[in-house]
Amino acid sequence: MPISKDKNETRELYFWFFPTTGTVDDELVIWLNGGPGCSNLEGFLQEHGPFSWRYGTYKPARNRYSWNNLTNMIWVEQPVGTGFSQGVPDATSEEDAAEKFLGFLENFIKTFGFEDKKIYVTGESYAGYYVPYIVDAMYSRNNKTLFDPRGLIIYSPTLSEWVIHEQIPAVQFVDYWAHLLALNKTTMDHLHATADKCGYTSYLKENLLNTSTECDVWSAIFDAALLVNPCFNIFHITATCPILWDVLGYPGSFVYLPEGAEIYFNRTDVQNAINAPHVKWQECSEGVFPNGDPSDPPNFSVLPRIIDKNERTIIAHGLLDFRFTVNGSLLAIQNMTWGGKRGFQTKPVEPFIVPYDSQGTMGVQHTERKLTWVEIESCGHMAPQFQPGAAYRQLEYLLGRIDKL
Repeated sequence: MPISKDKNETRELYFWFFPTTGTVDDELVIWLNGGPGCSNLEGFLQEHGPFSWRYGTYKPARNRYSWNNLTNMIWVEQPVGTGFSQGVPDATSEEDAAEKFLGFLENFIKTFGFEDKKIYVTGESYAGYYVPYIVDAMYSRNNKTLFDPRGLIIYSPTLSEWVIHEQIPAVQFVDYWAHLLALNKTTMDHLHATADKCGYTSYLKENLLNTSTECDVWSAIFDAALLVNPCFNIFHITATCPILWDVLGYPGSFVYLPEGAEIYFNRTDVQNAINAPHVKWQECSEGVFPNGDPSDPPNFSVLPRIIDKNERTIIAHGLLDFRFTVNGSLLAIQNMTWGGKRGFQTKPVEPFIVPYDSQGTMGVQHTERKLTWVEIESCGHMAPQFQPGAAYRQLEYLLGRIDKL
């Protein structure tokens, strides 16, 4: 689908739409993966699509936690240069990427008659940037016939500077999971000394506004963890060897494909079946922002602005995620001012309960000034993949199917 009305437009975004099997048909939920440059077909095939193809399994299975059970779903590969999307990547900022996405979305809405729908935008990881900027652009259009945003969910999101998400909370994360990561004393002493020297420890204790960004303890931890566990997975730290086969070629910290295996979406018969172009597909592509992304972190102004306008805004994070740690998200929130106050005024302690499969308490949740925070137990970076019942429950709350989590 083209990203503009220009009759000579060559830039197109690939999408996969599934109508709801439920009874509510006045909504549209958009899902965006992160990266930047990671394909939404990962979300479709391994997180919350109608069927799920899990690591190490021979074939896909029906997904009873598919989000289209509740609502109309569209998975979109964006920005240009991601997945099957066509054209030369030229996004210059989040504002620019958001405008191009709305150009696509307007064409989609008018082509398929989706005017006057409530719109919810969801995503994970670097979509912590994508989602708030897109929702903000929708509000700026002031055209509810085409764009009527109501709320959002972002999982393990990038909300602030990278040092906030990666470096500052990294050593604290290792301390908390010391029994699982099993790093030796020499390594731990070095990590603590580096964190002290670089200001990370004092930041966590005092919540200072500035710190050094040049001390890479995150990579030091990653390297040490790989020595203990060669299959260490930054997206889910309990993973161990062997590395399981993944039809998308990205089953852990690194791209991996066994000899003789083929990426599912590179099969010609699959591309024909899903109306995709005959190009080489990869789960994550580089260069979708050719000159980098200079945009301000969302927690500076964009996210606070839309929280006040949204009906519901949910930020959720898996406790087993090392790619971005849970305390990084909390630091970003505590450094954000919305609804007239800075950060949460009360510590999150209320249980997050998932009624499906007798899961029971699956973490902690908290709502203040229209922002809901959820910590998910036994969950890594891709929450709908690792804890689909928990993510399904959060979608129910976002859509107003339940009054509280």
